[in-house]
Amino acid sequence: MIRNLRVRALVLGAALALITAGCGASGNSTELGVPALQKVGNLEKPTLNVAVLANIDSAGFFVALHEGLFAQEGLRVNYTPAFSDSIISSQAKGQYDITGMNYVSYVEAQVHHVANLHIFAEGSLLQDGSDVIMVMPHSRVQSLKDLKDHMLGVNTTANIGYLLVASMLAQNGLTARINSEPSANSVTLPADANFPFPASQPLVSGQVSAAIMSEPFATQLAEQYGASIIADTNSGATSQFPIDGYAVTKEWAKANPNTLKAFDSALEAGQEIADTNRQAVEAAFVALPSGRGHVDQSTAALMALSNYPLGVTLDRLQRVPDVMQQFGLLKSRFDMRQLLD
Repeated sequence: MIRNLRVRALVLGAALALITAGCGASGNSTELGVPALQKVGNLEKPTLNVAVLANIDSAGFFVALHEGLFAQEGLRVNYTPAFSDSIISSQAKGQYDITGMNYVSYVEAQVHHVANLHIFAEGSLLQDGSDVIMVMPHSRVQSLKDLKDHMLGVNTTANIGYLLVASMLAQNGLTARINSEPSANSVTLPADANFPFPASQPLVSGQVSAAIMSEPFATQLAEQYGASIIADTNSGATSQFPIDGYAVTKEWAKANPNTLKAFDSALEAGQEIADTNRQAVEAAFVALPSGRGHVDQSTAALMALSNYPLGVTLDRLQRVPDVMQQFGLLKSRFDMRQLLD
């Protein structure tokens, strides 16, 4: 399991020093060990509109929100679930200050000049069970090889789900095709518009034979319908793969440096807690409103978690555009520093 031990040690050490010295908002910590943060201050924009993926990859954000870490920094965060790549174009227009999306979408947006983005924090790395391919009970499809000439549900063909599926299929001698384009040993993936995220309903209704599911949707599908896992995408080229991160436009970053620093400080504390305290993650998801990421206690106890790194590592994130190019989502190599500088 990947760990940025040096950064984590610094964060934990800083948190302990703040508590010992009586700095920060209160000098106390919650029962879950939430640190008291030192306020950045001089916020240019204390109220933020933030759109993030409403799944397990955003656990660090949800923990920070639930435990009041953003509030400690003097920030009021208005959270919106992100279910579509259109969130990034809305961000470019100023509707959202900060987004938490998958890296494939960020790279696509940068390449196609949808937005000029800066990724300031990593969100999650793929772990066993966090993104899986599932089938309904009594399905004739019991393995990836059984998917030949069948349709596999993925919400878009230019997104992280497609990339994980394409890599998994390639490992098993299969290729992904869109709709009815002919190809030997192929698995059909639907056109974008027909299968909004998550792809559970098309699977339940029989429109697809299998679907890629992230948590907590995978656990919910298993609980409600008895669906089962036939493959885990945490292998091969996408083992411990970077899934999502947090971004602002470069213009916004220049205009709001203290606000960005304050948000990042609270988020990193949330990341640290999410990576070391499952109880905190479960509590954060149970507390979310219905339709905005909420899960019941039984689902929370069963769902697989991702890995939640601290800081930003160029070499790790460069894997994303490199694999995108490998599977045809990019025509040429993309330097991830364009999104990190």
